[in-house]
Formats: sequence, structure tokens, C-alpha cells
Amino acid sequence: MLLALDIGNTNITIGVYKKDELLFTSRVATDSKRMADQYAVELMGIFSLRKFSTEDIDGAIISSVVPSVTNAIVEAVKTTVGVNPLIVGSGIKTGLNIAINDPGTLGADLLAVSVAALNKYPLPNVVCDLGTASTISVLDSEGKMIGGIIYPGVRTSLMALVNNTAQLPEISFNTPKRVVGRNTIECMQSGLIFGAASLLDGMLDRVEEELGSPVTAIATGGFSAEIVRNCKRKFIFDENLVLEGLKILYEKNRKN
Repeated sequence: MLLALDIGNTNITIGVYKKDELLFTSRVATDSKRMADQYAVELMGIFSLRKFSTEDIDGAIISSVVPSVTNAIVEAVKTTVGVNPLIVGSGIKTGLNIAINDPGTLGADLLAVSVAALNKYPLPNVVCDLGTASTISVLDSEGKMIGGIIYPGVRTSLMALVNNTAQLPEISFNTPKRVVGRNTIECMQSGLIFGAASLLDGMLDRVEEELGSPVTAIATGGFSAEIVRNCKRKFIFDENLVLEGLKILYEKNRKN
């Protein structure tokens, strides 16, 4: 079985595969102050909770956008499952033509979702990964990863708003009943949800205009489900796209 971990700025997403079947997923908070043994305890607890044995794991792969946490997770994986994990980065086989100015600067998470999108969905396509940072990755009609878009995620935007104003409260991440809010909370929810949905619709219109053709729109990431259901265009929601990409990358590199 394969253990796949995606270290994000807010959460670490964990998945276990038996061949092509995703057996379970879990998430733990990303914390650069935690030691390797603390993460190992959490991993052991997750396996125990799910009633899986760590002895069944014979491979592991990690993608990370938080370098300060990567080494602790690597050591935690070695401690709990006894394998040396593959780290997504320069030098691994991807099967993806990365046509940006400096391919080495492409984030590991963007690489993983682009590889998954290349293997799963019609081209050209875009992956909208809506997390702490919101990213849009673009694959052209030939399957080349030609670039993308990065902007603040909805949670990041909310906290910036709350922390930099005197009277605006932290609010729940729910779709309001109307666009024009009748109170402060409704107004903020409208701006967050409908604003993020409108941004996605507008940006993908611009991407299609630049490419000269329609795209397959895929959404993933922690906040995507609530946002894309309020978009005017249709999206494919693929909650575990980054884990799928990690599985594909592991299979391409397992002989090494």
C-alpha cells in the first residue's frame, strides 16, 4: 500500500492507496513547531483509528510547500511505516511538459494536481485549487503546463479583513441567501463566497480567451466545494486530486 502526504500551509492531507483504490484520507494541522516524533504519534493514531496496520505500507510519497515541516514529516514516515519516502521535486519523472520560465520553481502541489489533470481529464484544462492560497494551473491542448494564476485564498482574505478592521467579525464560511446582504455577516459572506465565485468565472473566461478555446474546469482544495457551486460555469469537483497526482508520480518513479 502507498502512503501519500501533501504538506500544505494550513493542513497536511494524508491518503492511503491499495493499488488504485483510495482507502482513506485524513488531515492534520501543519505546525512548524512540532517535532518528528509528534507527527509520528499523530500518524500512528490515524492508522489505529482507521484500523490499518503501518506494516502494510510499502511505499510513501510527499509533496510540500512548507520546507520547514518537510524534514519532520520525512522522519515521522520513516519511524511509523519504515520506508524512505519519495519527495516531489526536481529530478523526479513526471511525464508532464512544464513550459514555464523556470520549471524548477513549480510548487510540488501544483505539479501533483497538473499530473493528475493530465491523466484524468480532457485538454485543455485548468485546475482551481482553493486553499490558503488559491491557484489556477493551466494545461494547453497539447498537455503542456503553460503557467497559472495565484491569489489569496478565501480564508486568507477573511483573516486579512478581520485583522485590519475594527468592527468586522470572523464569520462562518457559508453561502448567504442573497447577494445583497441585509446585515454585516451576510455582507461579508456575500463578498467572500459570491466574490470568489465571480473571480473564478471571470478568470477562466480570460484564460479561455487567451487560449482561444474552451477548457475543462476542475476544482479541488479545502474551500472549493462551497465556492464552485456558486459559479456560473460548470466545474468537475475532484476533492482528492493532489493525492491522485502523488500516486501517479510514485508509480512513475517507484523503480528508482
